Amino acid sequence: MNLPFPFVGRKKERTQLCQLHKQCRHALILGVAGVGKSALVAHLHQTLPLIFCAQSGTVGEICNHLEIELDSLAPHLPLVQRKNRLLKVLAETGQTVVFDGLGWTTPKISSFLESTMERAPVWICARSELAGNIGHFWPLLARFEKIELRPFHLFETKALLAAAIENGQVPPSVTPFARPLHRLSAGLPLTLRELLEQFATGCYDLSQRAGLQLLELDRRIKHLLPAVA
Repeated sequence: MNLPFPFVGRKKERTQLCQLHKQCRHALILGVAGVGKSALVAHLHQTLPLIFCAQSGTVGEICNHLEIELDSLAPHLPLVQRKNRLLKVLAETGQTVVFDGLGWTTPKISSFLESTMERAPVWICARSELAGNIGHFWPLLARFEKIELRPFHLFETKALLAAAIENGQVPPSVTPFARPLHRLSAGLPLTLRELLEQFATGCYDLSQRAGLQLLELDRRIKHLLPAVA
């Protein structure tokens, strides 16, 4: 499990985002938790010049991530000076800035995002575009092109299984169980990856309902361990 799982699918969305990047346009990447928004952007980051902000919960958090990404650390400065300094650098680069994990936006976050939009293209990864969920930034969403990620179809689940088998991350014995694994993951790539990781570390009889239930239970337990620790 030392290798990351291969990226599969999302051809339409990749094409759309590459075109928006070429046109220097803003994009809103929507989808439920685990559907692969961060994975999609990380995949595109391998070939497109993107400035990636991995967490967007507070202005301070945004500054921390952007300063690291831009190799322009200045934690000793007051927050206002850090923001202005970053905005100047972003304007100079002109590169698309990705804000991942955007949830409820305060007036300060919304103001910083709007200021960034005036200087560079902005992509936002969020779970919802509703005003009650995204907060004060909602009126500005009209300026964004919406890209919505749906859960995997069965053929995409099968493609991920085949790629993981080819990489040696899971044994070929998992192949006949693509359909039950697809149902168990609800088509969410993150859940599917976690199930495959768990399958690779244990002994589960997926032909039996009890085996599937045990696999899901162990996945949930493993998922909770960091929080418990």
